[in-house]
Amino acid sequence: MSARGQDVIHHCVDAHGNPVFTDQPCASQHATPVRAPAPAAGIVLPGTPVPLHRCAATTTVLRRRVIDAFAAHDPNKLAGLMLWRGYGDRSAVGDLRALTQLVRQPLLSIHFDDGPAIGTTIPAAPPLASALRLRTESGDDARFDVAHRAGCLWLRYDD
Repeated sequence: MSARGQDVIHHCVDAHGNPVFTDQPCASQHATPVRAPAPAAGIVLPGTPVPLHRCAATTTVLRRRVIDAFAAHDPNKLAGLMLWRGYGDRSAVGDLRALTQLVRQPLLSIHFDDGPAIGTTIPAAPPLASALRLRTESGDDARFDVAHRAGCLWLRYDD
């Protein structure tokens, strides 16, 4: 005999204020349905669909997301643009620490390949790129390879 999962579980409150969970409509249990409160802006409740975050398919989108990561001082946003392949625990932790240090600095310029550096404004038609270079206020330069995978552009540490 196989078990079949319930399609819907109704959350109700009976006449005495006790919670009731049933596979039957609340009215059939002489209970009142409980409506889940609307989530606060930006809060995702368990079991609710999470909006898809599409990958960067163009250099314009990749550049914008790198700029956004720096503006938010958020190493996780920058890490989300990385292609994490073949990493051990220690090297990944080291790279995350480096990204944390990097995004703490104001971003002065960002450019692809060996072309001229441009500020953080986005040009109309960016080139197809194989590398991304960043310069921060401290004068530090960072270079990432740009990997093209499955229609997406990903950052990798310069090999």
